Amino acid sequence: MVTKYQKHISGLLLDRIDIHIEVPRVDYEKLSSNKVGETSELIRQRVQFATDIVSNTDMLIGEVRQFSQLQPEGQSLKRAVMSQLNLSARAYHRILKLSRTIADLAGSDEIQSTHLAETWQYRPKIMMG
Repeated sequence: MVTKYQKHISGLLLDRIDIHIEVPRVDYEKLSSNKVGETSELIRQRVQFATDIVSNTDMLIGEVRQFSQLQPEGQSLKRAVMSQLNLSARAYHRILKLSRTIADLAGSDEIQSTHLAETWQYRPKIMMG
């Protein structure tokens, strides 16, 4: 049903949405478990730390280039995926901004290839073929 709906959404609109997340059902065992996960306070602190650094969504193209430098390994990964998926210039810059945010949340000064790879998992699957 979701796939049918997504096919009716314009690719141009999907290109403007940075994060697409499928939220699966949680099974009974996990819901009824006494295991404690990460606290809301800890998550809030990490998010606040990242937003204190910079609001990456407001970065201009020059700032994206300045603050989103990649190591050679990340450059190679970015080049391969960008050419394979034939993404727009808009998508290119949005991917770099989101990668910067993921690196900020991880407490990393540089965008690692793992941050870049995580960013691609949030791209709409329908646009990725």
